[in-house]
Amino acid sequence: MSYHILLFDLDDTLLDFGANEKDSLNKLFQQHGYTLSDELFRVYNSVNKQLWTDYENGKIALDDVLNARFSETMLKLGHVVDGVEWENRYRELLGNGNQLMEGALELCQSLSASHRLFIITNGITQTQIKRLKLSGLYEFFEGIYDSQSIGFAKPAKEFFDYVMSQIKDFNKKDALIIGDSLNTDIQGGILSGIDTCWMNTKSQKYSTEIQSTYTIKSLVELYEICSLAKLYEEKL
Repeated sequence: MSYHILLFDLDDTLLDFGANEKDSLNKLFQQHGYTLSDELFRVYNSVNKQLWTDYENGKIALDDVLNARFSETMLKLGHVVDGVEWENRYRELLGNGNQLMEGALELCQSLSASHRLFIITNGITQTQIKRLKLSGLYEFFEGIYDSQSIGFAKPAKEFFDYVMSQIKDFNKKDALIIGDSLNTDIQGGILSGIDTCWMNTKSQKYSTEIQSTYTIKSLVELYEICSLAKLYEEKL
């Protein structure tokens, strides 16, 4: 199958969100007089994941995620904090994080010469744009679509309907979604009738219910899927 329009998720697909998150959280908690212990990170991670899941399922608004995750985390540990103030500071720290997934810069540079590249992300508009610019990836993308601007989050069909309506000459048969999340990226593609490529770098368990068109373990494998295998071999 030949694809010309590539819809990339951002976090843990092109940018290493895990590394950025841990670094930003360490700095945030230190600035407020706390040490980010394993237990504290576990509690935060649990609270944060649940809030994002509720948002992606349409149960709560994005602001509810952002303004409550730190206050709820610290409350579980017996501390009362200003969740909004913590979030604003965290957003600043996170926005400076631009760690790349291995091979991301070279891949986007190569693909952009022959394909149309777009970002689709469940993220905050200004934060994601800033990170893309700092990472050096921004120039390779024709458009950036995020859940905050659209008002719907992946995997909602409304999110993808909006994206498809905004891309000139969009053809589902000509498009491929690349992302690390089965529940948002891959499920969203299935609901919208677009082929998908699951980036399973963490050796997650396969799902019998959500099955991607392709599965890869590194970005390098996209060269072959996008018919650029020869180009990749020439770069070695």
